[in-house]
Amino acid sequence: MEPSIYTLMATLEENHWWFTARRAIAENIIKQLDLPPVAKILDAGCGTGGNLAMLSRYGQVHAMEMDDQARQMANAKGFAQVLSGRLPDEVPYQQEQFDLIVLLDVLEHVEDDRNTLRVLGSLLKPGGCLFISVPAFPFLWSMHDEVHHHKRRYFLSELKSKLENAGLEIAYTSYFNTVLFPLIFGARQLGKLRANKRDSGDLAMPTPFINRLLFALFSSERFVLGRWSLPFGVSAMAIARKGNR
Repeated sequence: MEPSIYTLMATLEENHWWFTARRAIAENIIKQLDLPPVAKILDAGCGTGGNLAMLSRYGQVHAMEMDDQARQMANAKGFAQVLSGRLPDEVPYQQEQFDLIVLLDVLEHVEDDRNTLRVLGSLLKPGGCLFISVPAFPFLWSMHDEVHHHKRRYFLSELKSKLENAGLEIAYTSYFNTVLFPLIFGARQLGKLRANKRDSGDLAMPTPFINRLLFALFSSERFVLGRWSLPFGVSAMAIARKGNR
């Protein structure tokens, strides 16, 4: 991503509705995974470290990040040692180490997503889980994706197929950010008419009231996700397991 985006992320990720709602949803999913009492967790592509505090409530957290600026910000938070690493070829961990690998909005940045999933699968212990989220639907492609250096957006069927081809067993899939889909779809279409490559990719802090409202709407999906699947959304998620020997 652009260096300015990391700086903006570090500023917003504690309070902006999108980051806080996604974190609430992710935490509720993790609670349902039946992890061991002290799980070994990897945040693979942790960015500026906004999810490390939450993950640390569920086990011993390790993290990797390719960008020097983002890695420095994440290390400063003090919840994990954040190592330099790049998917899929420069991963600083041994095989079969982790009970849970979290890959939240990372895969879309990687050129070789198929090999990335194979490598991450090799890092899981037998029975371990990969929890992944990605942006959904190619027709939602916008300046947001350009600014964030996305390579692609996914149909859920494509994500499932690539996980299965990596040798992982699908435990759960769903679209999410469904409630706000019409609003975001409309905003993205309008954005195409006035696209500006200097935009921050629609990352900006709204007024406190709007921020609370959008958080409440988006985060309400946590009461459904993990138990039932939503048929469409701005994002897609999957939980995949490595088989027991």
